[in-house]
Amino acid sequence: METIFTQGMIAATVAGLITGVGGFMIFLKKRYSQENINFLLNIAAGVMLAAAFFSLLSPSMNQIIKFHSNIQVAALWYTGAVFSGVALVWVLNELLPHEHNNMGHHGMHFSLKTAWLFIIAITLHKIPEGLAVGVAYSAENFMNPNSLVLGIAVHNIPEGLTIAISLVAAKCSRLKAALTAAAIGLVQPLGAALGLVTMGMSEKIVPLGMAMAGGTLLFVVVNEILPETYGFKKTEKSACALFLGFICMTYIKIVLD
Repeated sequence: METIFTQGMIAATVAGLITGVGGFMIFLKKRYSQENINFLLNIAAGVMLAAAFFSLLSPSMNQIIKFHSNIQVAALWYTGAVFSGVALVWVLNELLPHEHNNMGHHGMHFSLKTAWLFIIAITLHKIPEGLAVGVAYSAENFMNPNSLVLGIAVHNIPEGLTIAISLVAAKCSRLKAALTAAAIGLVQPLGAALGLVTMGMSEKIVPLGMAMAGGTLLFVVVNEILPETYGFKKTEKSACALFLGFICMTYIKIVLD
């Protein structure tokens, strides 16, 4: 159990630090357009959807069905767990103040308060993402957690970049913006620790936790990432990027498993 806990924490920490990689991408271009950010975010959304479905939701469904002879009861447990994951992040979003990304590029200027409200929204997502990693490692006896960790790590790159862009737009230095993105990524292991400790209590809790974690990731993609990008022009590119991310992650999932 201790080995699983250590592996899960290391994986969550590495995935979280990838947010800093995205943050330091602020040095690669003088200016990132909204179209650039949308393309990266939609690839990440496709990756996250594939990771949520194939690494969490599908295997958890199979395990919950095995634990219950009555298929109707199994279906209620599964859908209830997914809904509880969605509801959890929904409540957090309602309780904590935050704003969505509304900048075109980091050449625009807005207040530091607005930037931090947007960053709070991203930080909120790190907890359920970390939770998903912790749950996945608790369930590694019937699933491979590597594809999920990879999917979350890829997703963290555009998130880190948007953190850095928002801070530079609020007149912070690029170095401070990049380092802040890296630091925020370290929230992810906290969620992983919660998932690892909770799921270690019972074998039957693990698939329910996986379904719940899958629900949290679905909420992040559907309610937070996609509305940011589909309110912009050229939605065909957004759709192509989403499909590209989903297909690539599906391929990686098959190969890794």
